[in-house]
Amino acid sequence: MGKNTTQEVKVWRKMLAIGSKWEDKDQFLDVIYWGRQLLAILMGLIWGYLGLTGMFGLSSFVIANSAAVYVYSVNFNVDNDDVMQDVKEGFMTSFASFLVSWILIYSALYF
Repeated sequence: MGKNTTQEVKVWRKMLAIGSKWEDKDQFLDVIYWGRQLLAILMGLIWGYLGLTGMFGLSSFVIANSAAVYVYSVNFNVDNDDVMQDVKEGFMTSFASFLVSWILIYSALYF
């Protein structure tokens, strides 16, 4: 195993372990960023399949996505010095991913 592979395994372990200590804050923010992207696409698929539209669909995404990141950040990072930075990390790109997947699935099923 190379050095990069070992580091990646450590990140995966920390990512899934409650109360992890992250020495590198950027690594934790990367985990939040990519996890949020996956969550947004999944939520877009679900919202589109359920046929949610309008302000309810948008606001429920914002609330659910932010709450999920907040809960993850509080539980999986011991050094929680700035939770709001974690909640804001990658929000707009995840919102764009959500919109694309939501619109594609909704349009495919209901038009």
